[in-house]
Amino acid sequence: MNEVTRLFDFFYFQLKNFPKADMLTSKVNGKWAPLSTQDVSGLVNRLSAGLMKLGLSGNDMTVENQDKVALISRNRPEWLILDLACQQIGIALCPIYPTTNPLELEFIFNDAAVKYVFLSGEDILEKVNNVQHQTPSLKEVYSFDDDGIATSWKSLLENISQEDLEKVEKLKQEILPSHCATIIYTSGTTGKPKGVMLSHNNIVSNVMNSVESFPFPLHTHAKALSFLPLNHIFERMVSYIYFNSGISIYYADSLETIGEDLKDIKPQLFCTVPRLLEKVYEKIMLKGAELTGIKKKLFYWAIELGNKYDSINKGNMSYRLQLAIANKLIFSKWREALGNNIEFIITGGAACQVRLLRVFTAAKIPIYEGYGPTENSPVISVNTRKQVKFGTVGPVLKGQQVKLEPDGEICVKGPSVMQGYYKRPDLTAETIINGWLHTGDIGVMEDGIFLKITDRKKELFKTSGGKYVAPQPIENKMKESAFIEQMMVVGADRKFVGALIVPSLPNLKEWMQLKGISFTTVTDAVNHPKVLELYKEIVESFNQYFNNVEQVKKFELLPEEWTIDTGELTPTLKLKRRVIMEKFKSAVDRIYV
Repeated sequence: MNEVTRLFDFFYFQLKNFPKADMLTSKVNGKWAPLSTQDVSGLVNRLSAGLMKLGLSGNDMTVENQDKVALISRNRPEWLILDLACQQIGIALCPIYPTTNPLELEFIFNDAAVKYVFLSGEDILEKVNNVQHQTPSLKEVYSFDDDGIATSWKSLLENISQEDLEKVEKLKQEILPSHCATIIYTSGTTGKPKGVMLSHNNIVSNVMNSVESFPFPLHTHAKALSFLPLNHIFERMVSYIYFNSGISIYYADSLETIGEDLKDIKPQLFCTVPRLLEKVYEKIMLKGAELTGIKKKLFYWAIELGNKYDSINKGNMSYRLQLAIANKLIFSKWREALGNNIEFIITGGAACQVRLLRVFTAAKIPIYEGYGPTENSPVISVNTRKQVKFGTVGPVLKGQQVKLEPDGEICVKGPSVMQGYYKRPDLTAETIINGWLHTGDIGVMEDGIFLKITDRKKELFKTSGGKYVAPQPIENKMKESAFIEQMMVVGADRKFVGALIVPSLPNLKEWMQLKGISFTTVTDAVNHPKVLELYKEIVESFNQYFNNVEQVKKFELLPEEWTIDTGELTPTLKLKRRVIMEKFKSAVDRIYV
């Protein structure tokens, strides 16, 4: 296998050229349990045969007639094993976030006419069971866990004959690059979920163009830690890059164990979202605040140096010498905390604060920010080791064209653009016009090279005075404050711009202690006059960076953090603005009293 044209070809490319002892690894009973490339090959082919014995296939390979299988699980080896097993026999895989609510789950099952569901976790099984009677196409549920709560997926691996495997081999040859590989349903934050149809060629082209634009010159002993949801096309696409590059994939137990997992496996890279980087940075700053004497002074001196780092102008000799000292004394501890092998981190999904890009890169932990929607498989642009500009999402990938509409909307054309929305030709026609995918994001080109996202078209709002406001730049700037954990700018059809602010509780508690203010409850704290005065000063200090219309005039402090579980964040940690507006309507109303 030399030429890669279908997604599963990446796997066979690795099998032929650099088979690995630890291709896919997760923790089983508290210990890392690796699967070799050969192990995975056996499982994939037997599972394909097992699926075929259930009567599943691509039929005539039109997307309407391809059988659909749903996958609802956290990241684990079985996720990609099922993915590959479906790909090579023409089944369209429909990955679904474990956090998807029952109503959306029911809609997806019925919209795609899902026949079988593969899942992990009793909580997910319960949700599926609750909607199963309303989804007539669904025949059976399989569990990745050997816990007896549902039929084990391993039952499909049994009693597979050589003849069955030969049928799989024959069918592989009939899969074309143009065939639909997956239908990825959007989160549904703005209405019913939309099924994004991506062909083998869509994703393969994005993988190859990403590798060409951003080479992975690592060694075949390199490891990557995976924790972003595989349901999102970005982490899934990157997994195929790992296959192609001979990089072993290790799956974090959970978001809570990432720190421990990094120290344990010592990976060379991982992909993340800005919110998680913010949390890492906050923890580092809290530890720095606990230092005393010369150690504390050195810590903040290093931070100050890092905040001055520029990706283009590396500074004079004096600065570079000081930074080298800071790296030896302070930043080396940061690298140790990440396993001491990190060559780079890739981030996307939302705008990353420039201060984080500066300080981590200065600490020899380079972060490369990229951008792209699911509809483009997904990457449109990414900063690279040769071309980096902080505050941008980098140069456009090779093989893609980008243009900006008069209103600044980013449009892309190329082989990665989706086939369309499943069963929604109306929405497809609105989104893809003359081959150009309209992303809904607003941007500019800097230096004729670097794409910069300024806001989301749908997130722009107009005040009652008729002035347009872009909330993201305001939020990203103000979150540079150590006292602001989360923030959402409001003001659509209102007289002025306001904000909902979730304080950084550890930093607020420390400040209150220093000021001699007793802490009782979070609710009491956010309503304390001196705390409110502190946040007024913080907001006013950042308002100077914005014109009068964009300045936050009033705000409300909220006592609880926004999370995925409580419904305010998407699985990729973006704000669900409509949900937050509805949930905290009374707080918003108080701003405008």
